[in-house]
Amino acid sequence: EYTLDQFPARDTFRQIKSMFHYYVMNQSDNNDIYIEDGYAAKLEYPLNSDSLKYANSKFDKIYKKYLSNTNTNIYFSVIPDKSYYIGEENGYLTMNYEELFNSIKTNNTWATYIDITQNLSIDDYYKTDTHWRQEKIVDVAQFLCKNMGVEEPLDNSFSQKVIDKPFYGVYYGQAALPMNAEQIIILTNDTIENCIVTDFETNKQTVIYDSAMLERDDLYDIYLSGAKALLTIENPNAQTDKELIIFRDSYANAIAPLFVEGYSKITLIDLRRVSPQYLGNFVEFTNQDVLFLQSTLVLNDSSEIK
Repeated sequence: EYTLDQFPARDTFRQIKSMFHYYVMNQSDNNDIYIEDGYAAKLEYPLNSDSLKYANSKFDKIYKKYLSNTNTNIYFSVIPDKSYYIGEENGYLTMNYEELFNSIKTNNTWATYIDITQNLSIDDYYKTDTHWRQEKIVDVAQFLCKNMGVEEPLDNSFSQKVIDKPFYGVYYGQAALPMNAEQIIILTNDTIENCIVTDFETNKQTVIYDSAMLERDDLYDIYLSGAKALLTIENPNAQTDKELIIFRDSYANAIAPLFVEGYSKITLIDLRRVSPQYLGNFVEFTNQDVLFLQSTLVLNDSSEIK
């Protein structure tokens, strides 16, 4: 294992091999990663019905255990991966997205479904990574807030801060093909800067954008410190006492800060890192808004959901 990792010029040889297969042998993908119009995406095919069934069963158990007897407003939204926008039209095999969306709607009728697919385009995602760009999704946050009946973030209420380090997303390493570095841009304002984030894994308070995360390999961790089981964001200057609970994956890290104007407290729960049976020890489910915000990537590979 050591020699494989420490082989001299390993990354250079990997890139040469990938370029040979991709450009000389004219293979449509490399390591299941393909590039169209400069955007790297992963082949997501076929739709894993068993995975979707498992995920739906977990969501339903959460509803019955914690939400069915509460005065909560429950919403569900699915974040499409990049192949939804560039896969089929460029001849790549893609999952049956409509079947996935319909399965979520029909199996979780206790939630109001919010369709955000028309609010997004391929331009809203990083070219080298799976995730969406925060500076591009203010309209998505506005649409979700409007449908949840809370104050919408204003386009001109944020200032942009460019992270002065090159960002190479997860697909850059997996594809082993030459791609340009990108920039991480964070949106901030006085409200966001004054919010208090509590990490229940460490029982420590932090901030929405912790600059210490920029020392990690994945710069996307600047958003809410990366993968965490349970976080809360408290807005001490909120003009409301409304609260929001988000059952989420990593995509929510970038959009959750854009919701803070509409809520006094936001709780983020990653079901891949905490078992639902223990949630009652940390979260009191009463009359909050609840948003299930899940990506197609997780729904189609839900084995990590506990």
